[in-house]
Amino acid sequence: MVRRYGRTRVAAARRPEVRLPPLRPYEGGGLEPDGDHDGVELAGLDLSGGDGAGARFLDCALRDCVLDETSLVNARFIDSVLTGVRGVGTDLAGASLRDSEVVDARLGGVQLHGAELERVVVRGGKIDYLNLRNARLKDVVFEGCVLSEPDFAAARLERVEFRDCVLRGADFSGARMRDVDLRQVAELVLARGVEGLSGALISTAQLLDLAPAFAAQAGVRVEDEG
Repeated sequence: MVRRYGRTRVAAARRPEVRLPPLRPYEGGGLEPDGDHDGVELAGLDLSGGDGAGARFLDCALRDCVLDETSLVNARFIDSVLTGVRGVGTDLAGASLRDSEVVDARLGGVQLHGAELERVVVRGGKIDYLNLRNARLKDVVFEGCVLSEPDFAAARLERVEFRDCVLRGADFSGARMRDVDLRQVAELVLARGVEGLSGALISTAQLLDLAPAFAAQAGVRVEDEG
């Protein structure tokens, strides 16, 4: 699908179509490294400090789980939904999320560096200090969420949309973008990396807000005559 705005054409992100089958309650006492989970629901569990590195979640739901310092390094979430998860220091480095949704998450310091997100929707909630360095995002939609000091440094973004979001203190240093739509961001504040916006689409109002950063990047001094 291609959206047309005036003369500009933007390839829209392809959203996931998650249709979960009837789920079985999760009967494990906690997470296990390289665990294989298929068609289960983990609901209201405190998984703090658990080790689910390398685990696979296929057609699964994680609802209202606590993920403080939980290790999900290199975990895979496929056709799954994470709803109301919360925690600080959740480690998802190198993880893969495909055809999945993250809804109303309340997370802080979550590590997703080197992760791959494809056909993913992040809707609602608030995520502080999201680390997506060197991550690959393709067909990803951030919708109605607050991202405080997100780090997209050296990330690759293709067909990514930010809709009714807050991006506060974002770092796009060295990011590579293609068909990234930022025009519906409610609040766009960059900490660094204005050059990483190459390949993104912004609104006229956003351009005016970012003008000082663009001028600084170009080495232009702006000063009115006194």
